[in-house]
Amino acid sequence: KGFVLNNSGGVKIEVEGERKNIKKFLSQIRTSFPPLAVIEKIDYRELFPAGYRSFHIRKSKKEKKKFLPISPDISICPDCLKELFDPKNRRYRYPFINCTNCGPRFTIIEDIPYDRSRTTMKVFPMCRQCESEYEDPLNRRFHAQPNACSSCGPQVSLWDSQPRKIMVADPIKKVAELLQEGYIVAIKGLGGFHLACDATSNKTV
Repeated sequence: KGFVLNNSGGVKIEVEGERKNIKKFLSQIRTSFPPLAVIEKIDYRELFPAGYRSFHIRKSKKEKKKFLPISPDISICPDCLKELFDPKNRRYRYPFINCTNCGPRFTIIEDIPYDRSRTTMKVFPMCRQCESEYEDPLNRRFHAQPNACSSCGPQVSLWDSQPRKIMVADPIKKVAELLQEGYIVAIKGLGGFHLACDATSNKTV
């Protein structure tokens, strides 16, 4: 029983219970942390019992003069890759697929503590299904801040140099065609623009 929250210096956890259970809890933190978590140190001290009746996640707290290293962006994990190419999955071919174990971090963070409201994803409210995943402790997307799908997240679109939006059914397929035709395309990703062209074409290069 107790609580956990993110702050500008890391993660703060308060728990209370039998001494043996708390020791076991500390041991599990050291050995059973999430794949992307990095534990540099654990500071702990005893407090007077507060009478907690449950364990819950509290709202993040920003603290002055605290520094928290920001996680880098992580390439797609095997689970998300499997979902990406599964026609029966609701994220089938959704290019911005992610979960707690992969996806953007450093690129989308605007401030710490790391919460969706402090990332570029704040303008994309989660749909009911994504929110349900986000709030489920047993789900792979539990508290995955960039969590999104084709219904509520960023979309792929194609624009010309004017700029005017080009209406096509499949923007990615159209870009591939443009590259084959010798065009130079600026691809806007999560962290900026990438200039793409057909490197085998002397004229284009």
